[in-house]
Amino acid sequence: MKKAALIVFLVLLIDQTLKIWIKTHMALGDQIQVIENLFSIHFTENFGMAFGLELQGSYGKILLSLFRILAVGGIGWYLSSLIKQKSHSGLIFSISLIMAGAIGNILDSAFYGLMFSQSSPMEVATFLPHGGGYAGFLHGAVVDMFYFHSFWHHVFWSQEPFDFSFPIFNVSDSAITIGVVIILLFQRRFFRKEAQETTESTIVTEANGTANTGNVSENNPA
Repeated sequence: MKKAALIVFLVLLIDQTLKIWIKTHMALGDQIQVIENLFSIHFTENFGMAFGLELQGSYGKILLSLFRILAVGGIGWYLSSLIKQKSHSGLIFSISLIMAGAIGNILDSAFYGLMFSQSSPMEVATFLPHGGGYAGFLHGAVVDMFYFHSFWHHVFWSQEPFDFSFPIFNVSDSAITIGVVIILLFQRRFFRKEAQETTESTIVTEANGTANTGNVSENNPA
């Protein structure tokens, strides 16, 4: 339990520290180039899901936020059961990453609207503004910043310019994606123990049933 809690805490610490710094130091749309024609820190916000996917309307935002909260509750219950069953440490690590990522984006949508003023291309947001935040509870925008993109004037199969960009994402999105990918890659190893325990339990149950049937037959000869 302590290791899982530590993973969740560290992911949330990195996620929220970076988001708050960007929110209070960069105007909406500002970009810091890290690797030329490949990777930038680009401040954007979305009111929806990971990678900018969005449900339209105010009710869509509330439904999405409530779904995230329910999902975190379910993930937390599953993680707790895995720890009690002493499941594979890799599976516990992966689920911890997914839970941390889900909580990270919930914090944005739940509290950032209350804590910050509105970001704009002309103005950097302020923390705890006098006039109140830019949105109500569960109506805040998720802060995104990781932008992978590339541009070449030409590629070997064409003389036309080639421009590629990946949807902008954040630390929470990364944690969820990494957790899911690890589970997909190592699912046989992660779930082998559970499968073996289920098989052994079935064998023991069948053996006990056979033994009980034999005892009944001995006590009641034809």
